[in-house]
Amino acid sequence: MNDAARKLAPLAKDQAEQHYREAPNNLEAEQALLGAILVNNDAYYRVSDFLKPVHLYEPLHRRIFEIAGEIIRMGKTANPVTVKTFLKADDKVGDLTVAQYLARLAAEAVSIINAEDYGRAIYDLALRRSLITIGEDMVNIAYDAPLDMPPQNQIEDAERRLFELAETGRYDGGFQSFNDAVALAIDMAGQAFERDGHLSGISTGIHSLDSKMGGLQRSDLIILAGRPGMGKTSLATNIAYNIAASYDPEVQPDGSFKAKNGGVVGFYSLEMSSEQLATRIISEQTEVSSSKIRRGEISEADFEKLVACSQMMQKVPLYIDQTGGISIAQLAARARRLKRQRGLDVLVVDYIQLMTGSKKSGENRVQEITEITTGLKALGKELNVPIIALSQLSRAVESREDKRPQLSDLRESGSIEQDADVVLFVFREEYYVKNVEPRDEFDPKYEEWKMQMEKVKGTADVIIAKQRHGPTGTVKLAFQSEFTRFSDLADPSFTQYEH
Repeated sequence: MNDAARKLAPLAKDQAEQHYREAPNNLEAEQALLGAILVNNDAYYRVSDFLKPVHLYEPLHRRIFEIAGEIIRMGKTANPVTVKTFLKADDKVGDLTVAQYLARLAAEAVSIINAEDYGRAIYDLALRRSLITIGEDMVNIAYDAPLDMPPQNQIEDAERRLFELAETGRYDGGFQSFNDAVALAIDMAGQAFERDGHLSGISTGIHSLDSKMGGLQRSDLIILAGRPGMGKTSLATNIAYNIAASYDPEVQPDGSFKAKNGGVVGFYSLEMSSEQLATRIISEQTEVSSSKIRRGEISEADFEKLVACSQMMQKVPLYIDQTGGISIAQLAARARRLKRQRGLDVLVVDYIQLMTGSKKSGENRVQEITEITTGLKALGKELNVPIIALSQLSRAVESREDKRPQLSDLRESGSIEQDADVVLFVFREEYYVKNVEPRDEFDPKYEEWKMQMEKVKGTADVIIAKQRHGPTGTVKLAFQSEFTRFSDLADPSFTQYEH
């Protein structure tokens, strides 16, 4: 044997061993679990919250687990006799028929006490198989270097798939059975019943808005739009802080935390720095004007208030990212990371027009905005959190007699309106009335202006122009401009009306 052949021999041997390397599995654990379920149906409920048929390695075992689960959920008994009627009688497992195989599983069943341990072992092996698949795909794509998937895109795709696997125990994103969908809907109703205010979504902390929207619904894209000076950032900041301040975590069976009330908030502040945002929140909470805080025109009592407020705020789970011009891909990657490390219940983006899309759509701003809104909608579904995205309105509003915003005023793209589940407009008539104050207070029109100003002073309208889950209409709120604070009006009789 020459040198080249001698060098290649071990390599060929290694490749042969790799070629026949079997995916991680444990058929004995699957048999033991199925046997325990067939003997005592209570064993199914010990594993059903985390183990799904897809996690089992052997196709016949998947089918048995799925059929047994359906029978048990219907309130009937799953045993070798009832399960075999749903399987092909002529199928064979080695020398055994399916009926004989089921009988043997039941006969050799171990104690129900071990069911959860076997279930965990099967689940962990399924995760390892999924990791191998993702890893193989990464290696193969990196070797091929396809033009439509540059390395950055490959990293984002791998990160998305790994996040999905970590969150749900599967990454295929395939069809979900209607049974699972119904179970989720019932869970949501149960959570709404237990939650403060009986809301199906997360409370904004503003009751009149909650009663119209049912709170912020998971996976919804909520567009909050308005002209400059209307207070859209203030409203978003108010809602974000209210949610974070009322965070009440509840420990889950697997040791993780889930928000019973409120939630962990991620705030992408593309326009303002984190200090400016914090100043606004402190001003709103302490009722000390933010302009006075900035200029240092505060008394000792005010300063004590600020210190006490800041100490309380340090415990609030509100995380701010102040990167300007962030791309949708970067935003998604950071949101996934936040959810893995700290948890995440609500995401706020201030604002859409300051984000960037991919280079491909760079020449066309409308296409870029479309890519951003579609990306935000997809991210909300992936992370299962509501996303509040702020948006500018076109100048067309200013040229109209009636300055109330309409859906057609959403700037640069119809996709904002199309992708959004809810569209909210912030409108403060006070802002426009103030600008037309007659210069001469002896002007006959001055009294008329004064009366109108009194009527709209300190109020704001939140117009619900679109809502997939509920009615459209207008909610009237109180607005204290010096503290940039929105709140419920003292007189509830005139807080809202429907279109």
